[in-house]
Amino acid sequence: MALALVAITLFAVDRTVTTYAAHQQATRIEQRLSIELRILTAELGGVPDSGIPAWARSAAAKSQARITVTDSNGEVLADDSSFNLTPADNQSTVSTPVLRLARPPLGLRLRAPLTGLDAATHELRTRILEVSLGSALLALTIAFLVSRSLSLRVSRLKRAAEDLVGNAPEGRLIDDSNDELGSLERSLTSVGAELRKLVDRLRFESARREAILAGMAEGVLAVDHELRVTFCNGAFLRAIGFRGRTFEGLTLLELVRDPGLHELLRQVLATGEPRELRFKLSAANARSFEVQATPVDMPAGRGAIAIFHDTTDLERLEQIRKDFVANVSHELRTPLAGIIGYAETLLDGALEDAKNKRQFVEIIRANAVRLGSIASDLLVLSELESGTDPPEPETISVGTVLDAAELTVEAETRARNVTIVREGAENLYVAGSRLRLEQALLNLLANAIKFNRPGGEVRISTEQRDDGHVAVIVSDTGVGIPSEDLPRIFERFYRVDKARSRQVGGTGLGLSIVKHVVERMNGTIQVESQLGKGSTFTLLLPAVEQPEPAPSSVTGSS
Repeated sequence: MALALVAITLFAVDRTVTTYAAHQQATRIEQRLSIELRILTAELGGVPDSGIPAWARSAAAKSQARITVTDSNGEVLADDSSFNLTPADNQSTVSTPVLRLARPPLGLRLRAPLTGLDAATHELRTRILEVSLGSALLALTIAFLVSRSLSLRVSRLKRAAEDLVGNAPEGRLIDDSNDELGSLERSLTSVGAELRKLVDRLRFESARREAILAGMAEGVLAVDHELRVTFCNGAFLRAIGFRGRTFEGLTLLELVRDPGLHELLRQVLATGEPRELRFKLSAANARSFEVQATPVDMPAGRGAIAIFHDTTDLERLEQIRKDFVANVSHELRTPLAGIIGYAETLLDGALEDAKNKRQFVEIIRANAVRLGSIASDLLVLSELESGTDPPEPETISVGTVLDAAELTVEAETRARNVTIVREGAENLYVAGSRLRLEQALLNLLANAIKFNRPGGEVRISTEQRDDGHVAVIVSDTGVGIPSEDLPRIFERFYRVDKARSRQVGGTGLGLSIVKHVVERMNGTIQVESQLGKGSTFTLLLPAVEQPEPAPSSVTGSS
């Protein structure tokens, strides 16, 4: 670009200078011919007609011009031939107008060629070209050096600008010149350092916010002014059962098909005021949420952010509490009513009834025992749920615990004519509380005996399984459990046959205690039952190795 500009400039200078020089040279020749013409005109006035040709030759040699003398009709009387002009000269000549003498009818004209003018112009053009080429070469050299210097400094400025959002290399040299580019580079470097600090702080804050939101148990959802999802954390996605790959760009209704939530956020965007809502997501296993939505300013306009508090477990616990209170009240009402009723009967005169008073007192005693059993079982459940058992588990022999439980129900088996059959390995060990495991097995055996048929059988099997668990299997030949009742038999106070359960002295808490004991020992319980064919309960507990026997101490006397 610079070379083209120099060439155009040189061409313009050449044309202007050569044209001006040619014009000046032609002007000087014209002035000389005009002077010669006046001088020769004065001489020609005194020359006779016969001497005009000789005079013309002499005058042409003196004036270095071609002289032509004509008459009034334009006829040439004399024309010097010593300056024969070629056709080219005729095209490049300077001539004077015909000058009429005072002596008519003679006329005089002078013509001179411009051959010398062309040579002078060519020489001038050559000089101009030489000077121009030298100047151009010097200018190009200077331009190259300046351009290279500017290019290097611009490259440094570019790197400094790129460092504004990147990591500047350690020890990078900074331009220490005092011109504008040096000041600009120093300013960019200073701004870049501050900008990197700001970006680092923003990245830290963003990472911390992401970590906080990701670790929150509450779901978080943010939408823009068009109700498009801009952010949501993992807790929210798990709560709604999201199965897609990305949520960005989805509308709220595409992500959560709940009109109540959509209307809540729409009102927040419209009014700019916080709102609260309780709703249940049917698509997410019927989980309940309490939503608090507030407006938030976004670059594109007003948005909204909603916090989802999962109240499913709280509502379930609240319902369990209500059911527990209702069940306890119901369970306590019956024996208390019996105690109060028979006590009032005795006070109203039945104490004098020798035939029935003993029976009334026995009924009062039975109801009191039932109240004591309920209170005892509730206390056991409370201890299991509160985790007040010894923190260090002991190694328990399953066979020994079964022996103790079987001994406890021996009288009941004889009374109901039920046979207990033991089979399987005996040297099996688990870790936990011996007292609690004995309570659990005792409750299973008691139920298997109470709800068995006369002459029935209770079979107890123990085995070591390949998965590292000890299995304790208690099966009976009793009435069995309907399939629709199986999912609820471990609930507190739940009875399959309420009338018979109360008749045999059940509190409705035994299986709930069994489940809690097994779970406290990191085990599981399974049940299979067929109506009229009996039930089978399987306890799976982690097995432990048999403990080493304690060394015996030997004392002697001398």
